[in-house]
Amino acid sequence: MGTSEIKVIETHEALREHLGHPAERTKGKIIPFLDPHARTLIEHSPFYLLATASADGTCDVSPRGDPAGSVKVLDDKTLVLADRPGNKLLDSQTNILENPHAGLLFLVPGMNETLRINGRAKLVADAPFFDDLVVKGKRPALAILVEVEELYMHCAKAFLRSSLWKPETWPERSSLPTAGQIFRDQMKLDMSAEALDAALTEGALTTQY
Repeated sequence: MGTSEIKVIETHEALREHLGHPAERTKGKIIPFLDPHARTLIEHSPFYLLATASADGTCDVSPRGDPAGSVKVLDDKTLVLADRPGNKLLDSQTNILENPHAGLLFLVPGMNETLRINGRAKLVADAPFFDDLVVKGKRPALAILVEVEELYMHCAKAFLRSSLWKPETWPERSSLPTAGQIFRDQMKLDMSAEALDAALTEGALTTQY
């Protein structure tokens, strides 16, 4: 396909003309605080995605996982996320220092709807609530405090279309490359995929917290 065949949308007006406007009921579901339902979903979510962007607009989405209940709601406008050990690229953290705007998407296993939260984030090196973020005896070295600006439930369509929670639709794991195979090929490492997979598994199990 040549570039002349691609119709690019470049203005807000063109976008709205192409796709239309949201219903008033849809806009009405956006609220600026953590209501009891949001608190319940956060309490039961063991996995969420954190989206951030640098000062120049470079974006990053980071998967985060902990036992359900590990994300703490401090009040109706504030929640705190423990920052567990990672690869030390610190993409999310450096983005927050440059640009505090952040987006969160909370998933609850088996639930097709998701909870979306947008707000302003800051990095915290220590605070009294760190004691509530301890998991398996480990206190986080850093936490991310998020001041909620808008919150809403995202409908089930994406999960229904993808059948994400239906194991019978999942691909056979053997048909996909392992992480060791991917890293070996992408990084051109002189090491077997099996050895890399073993090292990755050991590292994941021993440095979770």
